[in-house]
This record gives sequence, structure tokens and C-alpha cells, in this order.
Amino acid sequence: MSAIHIEVIGPGCSFCKKLHDMVNQAIAEESIDAEVTYITELKKVIRYVPLTPVLIINGEVAHRGKFLPSKEKLAALIKEKSQ
Repeated sequence: MSAIHIEVIGPGCSFCKKLHDMVNQAIAEESIDAEVTYITELKKVIRYVPLTPVLIINGEVAHRGKFLPSKEKLAALIKEKSQ
């Protein structure tokens, strides 16, 4: 199985940083082979405002908005979208 491509997109706010950290923790704890990119580039972020941060797994939006899922839910989302 090839690595999962994950993008966290947001303007760099505390919610975006927390989501990025939680994704990294989830993949480390679950030993998931994934490449995580944190995108704060305005041209990409502007597409998703006001519903940031955005979590994209293998090109598909998995989460939007400041009500962040738990780390366990993130791990389950990543596994689900990687199949």
C-alpha cells in the first residue's frame, strides 16, 4: 500500500495548528504510512474560507471547520479514506 497523502489547509490559526498536530499524532500512534502537508498559502486557503481548517485525505475533503474531531476519529477517517 502506498503512502496516504494528507493535507491540512488553513490560514495558520490555532485550530489549523492543532489539527496538524493531531493528524501527526494519530498517524504516529496508529503506524499509518502517510505524508502530511500543512498548507497556509493564501491562494489555496481562500477556497475554503470561512470553513477552515480543512483536512484532505487522498484528494477528498474529510473534515472542515473549527469543531475538530478527536484524535481517534481522525485515525479512523484516515484509515477509511485510504482504502
